[in-house]
Amino acid sequence: MTVSIDLAVPPRVLAIGAHPDDIEFGCGGALTKWADSGSTVHLCICTDGSKGTWDPDADLADLVTTRQTEQRDAAKILGASGVHFLDRVDGELANDLTTRARACAVIREVRPDVILGHDPWRSYRLHPDHREAGLLTIGAIVAARDPHFFPEQELAPHRPATLLLFEPERIDHLERVDGHIDRKADALLAHRSQWRSTMDIDDADERRASGQRAAFVGGLHEKARTHGLRAGLRAAEPFARIDDL
Repeated sequence: MTVSIDLAVPPRVLAIGAHPDDIEFGCGGALTKWADSGSTVHLCICTDGSKGTWDPDADLADLVTTRQTEQRDAAKILGASGVHFLDRVDGELANDLTTRARACAVIREVRPDVILGHDPWRSYRLHPDHREAGLLTIGAIVAARDPHFFPEQELAPHRPATLLLFEPERIDHLERVDGHIDRKADALLAHRSQWRSTMDIDDADERRASGQRAAFVGGLHEKARTHGLRAGLRAAEPFARIDDL
């Protein structure tokens, strides 16, 4: 399979993720690289992150507020200009008409040249929100380009040039990210509420956490190096690329 390498720096970029921190895992290096090169980057988060804890007694309203704050902090580290929250309940995301209209409005407002999102066709995908977020992204792209979808929005139609799907079932595009993994890691570590459940970092024991953070960051570097080997690159993030939008 032919693998393309590096898009021209897109003027405007929109990344759509199911939960706070999903975008950073999937394409944080590419977003940082583009932001540093002059792209205007926006993030769109589909759910409120209210299931993102293993504590059965957690105050979920407080968790939602925390996760939004963490996401805004992470966006600043990435160099993103704006964060849009669709506020759907974590674990209950659906590619329904109402949610698709909201995602479509974000696309029409941001007017991105490149959109990034979850690959909904990845085999054995466990989390339903990731699959639904991918389908929602694709459905919203189709709606945003056509003036007869959601005309009540009074927003001009918009057709992006390229869709890059992260966590891809098939890999046919790579973005070089050498020099950008540490910022990706810093953005992920800004999601402190997820250290224990997602990153295997014990946030209650600073001495243990220090080594675990180092291991987590090292794992991000190793994963990027492994993907880069596919095309002789030092470090890369992988995508499935769709240009016919």
